[in-house]
Amino acid sequence: MSFGQAPVTVGDVVTLGANTLCGSEPEGHITVTTVYLDTDYVVDQVFWQHVGLVRDRLDAQDFAEALYVEPAQILRVGEDRAGMLMPWLDELVALSIDGGFTEHFYRMQALWFSVATVIVPYIATSPVRMSPTQRATTWPASPRLRRFAPLREEARTIAGLLRDEPGRRWTVNGLAEAVHLSPSQVGRVFVDAYGKSPIAYLTMLRAEQMARLLRTTDTPIAVIARRMGWGDPDFAARRGHERRFRVEAVPRQSPDLHKLAQVFLGMAVARAQAGDAPTRANEGCAVPEPDERPEVE
Repeated sequence: MSFGQAPVTVGDVVTLGANTLCGSEPEGHITVTTVYLDTDYVVDQVFWQHVGLVRDRLDAQDFAEALYVEPAQILRVGEDRAGMLMPWLDELVALSIDGGFTEHFYRMQALWFSVATVIVPYIATSPVRMSPTQRATTWPASPRLRRFAPLREEARTIAGLLRDEPGRRWTVNGLAEAVHLSPSQVGRVFVDAYGKSPIAYLTMLRAEQMARLLRTTDTPIAVIARRMGWGDPDFAARRGHERRFRVEAVPRQSPDLHKLAQVFLGMAVARAQAGDAPTRANEGCAVPEPDERPEVE
């Protein structure tokens, strides 16, 4: 392994990160069971495990990279605990060989979670200090801590208007008139219902629709951006240094959806940040265009 040589015996578990080179020199006959975990699957589990801290899968990926910095570890779980793992691992192997991953999905999940419950407490992690970079109500993604409560009709109406016409230049005043509330009430009612301000919700809808159109059509990025109300498709790239997301140019003919998601989420964050003025000063603001100051009616 990259950290040198270390003895491994019965009752030990070896964890290896992706692309970690390693080798072994067995003394006599040994039996080893190897469980392969897709990195996307691991990130998804980290996301749900720390859903109160991370905001989306990209955030979860950064969090996981900061949390699990050791590429290789030897976990001394002991022979007794290793004995507990053996029947679960044997069944997991049998189900994997059978090939019915869809039919056995939940059972394989249960077996893996049983194994992880035993070994995860032994994995060394790095201390990670999580601090929000902006208010949760301005983050243009679905809120993670959702309330199970009825929604006010006014909030549902506003959400429907934004979903029906995401490319329209909406203003808080215009939304307020549509539901017969004051602009300040619109913000409070909508945030209480959806956990996001109307502008953040709109940017989320625009980013999702752009990703959908890029995936299902051959429409150029610039055309899609204008259709969604964003006149400058390079806005995110120019402002990328102001955010924590890496923004890269992506050829339209062979889009990498992961990178595209970073671009669109970066654009959405910038839009929400640009519109994140104090509530009273921002009540009449439209969703700002690139390099423009918000307009107050």
